[in-house]
Amino acid sequence: MRNRRDLKKTINYICEDLLAECVAASLYCGEPNPENVETLLKCILRIQEDYVSRISHPEPGMKAKEYYKDLINSFNEQVSEIIDHIGNMN
Repeated sequence: MRNRRDLKKTINYICEDLLAECVAASLYCGEPNPENVETLLKCILRIQEDYVSRISHPEPGMKAKEYYKDLINSFNEQVSEIIDHIGNMN
């Protein structure tokens, strides 16, 4: 397992890239609905906040290795969904 600081940096880095990609897609991919773009940006920020805070406070009674593995897997799933939404923004 990576240390917590590296995991937080990785999550922040991925979310920053998603934000940049979302803004770029909204500017260069036709005329997307501004409300959809705003909702997607807010969703990315909520995901970032949620996962960074969950790193510092693991669930009691659960082994740390299992907890962080589950955390990473669920984060990756949500990132994949966000990427799909960005791709379908038109």
